[in-house]
Amino acid sequence: MSNSFQVIIFLFLSVFSCVGFAGNNESQKTKQKTVLVTGASSGIGLKITQVLSKNGYLVYAGARRDSDLKRLDAMDNVESVRLDVTDQAQIDAAVKKIAGKGRGLDALVNNAGIAVIGPLIEVPVEELDWQLNVNVLGPYRVTQAFAPMIIESKGRITTTGSISGILSGSMFGQYSMSKHAIEAFTDSLATEMERFDVQVSVIEPGNYASKIGESFVKRLEKKGYWGEDSAYANELAGMKAGMGNASQSKDPQEVAEAVMHALFSDKPKRRYLVVPNASQAYFTLGQAMTELLQLNQDQPYSFTRDQLIEMMDAQMKSL
Repeated sequence: MSNSFQVIIFLFLSVFSCVGFAGNNESQKTKQKTVLVTGASSGIGLKITQVLSKNGYLVYAGARRDSDLKRLDAMDNVESVRLDVTDQAQIDAAVKKIAGKGRGLDALVNNAGIAVIGPLIEVPVEELDWQLNVNVLGPYRVTQAFAPMIIESKGRITTTGSISGILSGSMFGQYSMSKHAIEAFTDSLATEMERFDVQVSVIEPGNYASKIGESFVKRLEKKGYWGEDSAYANELAGMKAGMGNASQSKDPQEVAEAVMHALFSDKPKRRYLVVPNASQAYFTLGQAMTELLQLNQDQPYSFTRDQLIEMMDAQMKSL
């Protein structure tokens, strides 16, 4: 074989090798799963972003403030997206930005949320409007906007609910109303998305570290809608102290792991109860059972205890 022919062969193999490596890199890039997380700047949203990105997923992290966007961009496998879930223009811009990346979107995590706490007969309607605008209409807007991309990828949608979506107690009415709505949102959306092979779930956290309580206290002090002249003044100090210390609760690592299971497991669940202790699980499940028994009580078609147990056994087998 002549020297010149050997050189040609070497060059050909070198070029082919380079093309092969480039192709593999491009393939690697397209294989990386992409997730949009709203409300990613702190608390549970930030933990979800950290866990997903550390496990190799590319996270589009939604936040509102420039400082948060910059901090998120500094993380590996994270690209910040300016996203206020109450602003349709920002949502539309986020769709355009993510679609323009050419990677598609494999999953959506509706996590952004706020808390309005206080007496139902005293808290102004404007505060409830704000609560529902963020916690209910936010996921509604974002899901509608990104649905075409999720359908194209046959992806996953999960929303951060709360055990407050099952439990509802004194002073938590507005927040619980918003999280009860997420229960209905999840069930209807899951049924409607089945035809597109899109799985839908809801994460039901208990009390984990979050800044949602601190935000509530700051807004309460700014707005002054629940003060010492309230008929519920005795509850005010305790509520402010408890909510203000919410960031001292258990790290939400378990919540983020549940999100990852919902998004990428071969067998995702509809609901994920994630609580830091047995008592929160007991009270949450107990409330669900109480509601079942209240519905069954003294109505024309009431079921006996044995019939209820038989129904429960059948439901357990179907899960």
